[in-house]
Amino acid sequence: MLPRSGDVLHVTREASVQFADPMLFRVIRVHDWPTYDGWVWLDGYELNGGGEAVERRSIFVKISGLRTVGSAPDIRQRNARHPAPRPAGVPTRSR
Repeated sequence: MLPRSGDVLHVTREASVQFADPMLFRVIRVHDWPTYDGWVWLDGYELNGGGEAVERRSIFVKISGLRTVGSAPDIRQRNARHPAPRPAGVPTRSR
């Protein structure tokens, strides 16, 4: 399955020989550029051990070699409207 924007991936040698030293990578964008079957170009940030972005990168990887560590939040949940809680002691408005 293709990664999505916001996913955090563990990228290792299984994704490409260039990643002999594994890294964490937060996806910004998945390019739709033509590539070899099963491979993809990703834009994102290399993360340090604390999950902070340390370098922006574009990487070319084999999809089957990627391991998802964290998923992007569900946009439907993030954009759902929730009424703000009413402060204590504030009367409700009657019509």
